[in-house]
Amino acid sequence: MQARGWVPYASTFAAFLTRAHDFLRMASVSDADINVVGSHAGVAIGQDGPSQMGLEDLAMFRSVHGSTVLYPCDANQTAALVATMADLAGVRYMRTSRGESPVLYGPGEDFPVGGSKVLRAGEDDRVTVVAAGVTVHEALKAAELLEGEAIAVRVIDLYSVKPVDAATLYEAAGATGCLLTVEDHRPQGGIGDAVAEAFADGRPMPRLVRLAVNNMPGSATPEEQLHAAGIDAESIAAAVRLLVGQAVVR
Repeated sequence: MQARGWVPYASTFAAFLTRAHDFLRMASVSDADINVVGSHAGVAIGQDGPSQMGLEDLAMFRSVHGSTVLYPCDANQTAALVATMADLAGVRYMRTSRGESPVLYGPGEDFPVGGSKVLRAGEDDRVTVVAAGVTVHEALKAAELLEGEAIAVRVIDLYSVKPVDAATLYEAAGATGCLLTVEDHRPQGGIGDAVAEAFADGRPMPRLVRLAVNNMPGSATPEEQLHAAGIDAESIAAAVRLLVGQAVVR
């Protein structure tokens, strides 16, 4: 399709893209341009169970040479990034979610590849929560909970997982001293690793704590799945309280 002058898009459940890994690897070797969308990502799909849950896809696509990896959190961001993907080069991957999500962004907002969005920030921020996709909404809920406890939290929507917005992460690390990543993905190869790698250039490493899916999910509602995995708003708030408490003790 690309050779005929078209811009190819392919879409299926994120979990099923593991079956196509060799073709994706060879697409990179062949210097091909292709857009891939993996839907139904993470435990947030709920009752379908672990066989349908894409929990390794970010790691797979981040490891492909020259790839771009995007993870939107609402409808307008998704639409904008779908259009942006068409003009990129190489293997481009977008991770999408199954359930309904609140709309955070306007239809005309810009989302450059390699960027991020700081959704909450203040001079008194104690911890920066870095999230993407469904966990952005959980992070915002957690920040609201903690605001009532006089704990200020910065929230970053890391919609561009590769390339990552290192400059914004450096600024947040300098301002708060602690980064907490939360992702609906296995801990290996996802958002936590992308953030950690941004500090692998010899600069001082901030305190980095990572929440990810370490359990083997079953069949339950999306809310129950997120809580069981320890990546819902309640779990994020608990982790922040612990971090702030330890910082006070030190």
